[in-house]
Amino acid sequence: MYRHTSLLVTIPILVAWLVSTASATSCNATSPCPSSAPCCSEFGFCGNDNFCLGGCNPFASNSMDSCRPNPVCHDATYTFTDNSRILSNSTYFDGNATEYDWVVDKGNIMNTNSSGGELALLLTQTNGGTRLSSTRYVYYGTVTAKLKTGRWGGVVTAFITMSDVKDEIDWEFPGATTTQAQSNYFWQGVIPTDHTNGQTHNGLSDTFSSYHNYTIDWQPDALTFLIDGNAQRTVKKSDTIDPKTGIANYPSTPSRIQLSLWPAGIDGTAPGTVQWAGGMINWDDPDYKAAGHFYATVKSVSVKCTNVQKPNVNTTSYIYQNSTDKTSPAVALSNRSTLLNSAPVVGVSGMHGTVVGLVVLFLAFVHLF
Repeated sequence: MYRHTSLLVTIPILVAWLVSTASATSCNATSPCPSSAPCCSEFGFCGNDNFCLGGCNPFASNSMDSCRPNPVCHDATYTFTDNSRILSNSTYFDGNATEYDWVVDKGNIMNTNSSGGELALLLTQTNGGTRLSSTRYVYYGTVTAKLKTGRWGGVVTAFITMSDVKDEIDWEFPGATTTQAQSNYFWQGVIPTDHTNGQTHNGLSDTFSSYHNYTIDWQPDALTFLIDGNAQRTVKKSDTIDPKTGIANYPSTPSRIQLSLWPAGIDGTAPGTVQWAGGMINWDDPDYKAAGHFYATVKSVSVKCTNVQKPNVNTTSYIYQNSTDKTSPAVALSNRSTLLNSAPVVGVSGMHGTVVGLVVLFLAFVHLF
């Protein structure tokens, strides 16, 4: 199983262009951001404003509190009869999770009402795929997406949770295989070298024409993947402990919910990823010619929060706290605002428009779903 976050070979060229054009600074845990551009975005670049929202890595930012706090989890069932709670351009999001439930990070969405309302994620030859992210974070809980996948070689449908420090839990549906689903998880972006955390689950009725409920039941001590209410596998936290370090390689940080449709079968993608996804995309496919896009559809997403730490009426967010061991991030409840304008981060705000515009172009080339 290959990670859905593979990059195009053109990325180094684009990154060099970004750096030279916007004086962008790359960042990681050993090279944190400067105070002039304090926030390390999910794509590893320093900046401010939107760089400080979803995906901002506290360990690679200027300080632990450079990123805006994560909006706290709320129990909810999201349906898609209209787009009133979806912000179609994530660069306009200011951290207000009471105004919007979802943001479109890249690509295009469309509502269809053939069966009472559903949301279509679109993939075209020019948009690079679509990713939808929740504005609120889940810090353990049960998340279920009722969806129909794509059915074309090289086109991957994904329903995942992703934290700011790259804890990740996946349901993925590669290419033309419509009778199986794949489950996977990652701890802080680490890809195991001697094994895979992924499993394949066979025997589903057509995932393109039939809705299924895919569930991530993520609890502090165990992670269970379910399809239509039936458990497919359970991962115990105790079984993820690395014998060399004694650290549990288990997702354990607040995470956004993400739904995506992305093109794995295109030039520049690693051959193994193309093979896993079902081959190169056929842009002459009759379905694509007829509709002008490939698509996956989402009927609903439900969230049941697990309150490991009991929130009170003033709780608004999750924050990362300093820890002597960054492999075990400390997370706390907070009443700090999640809004960008509530406590401006030190930096040159005038670069916002330029840098965000460049990042939008950057996203069009990146398969970081």
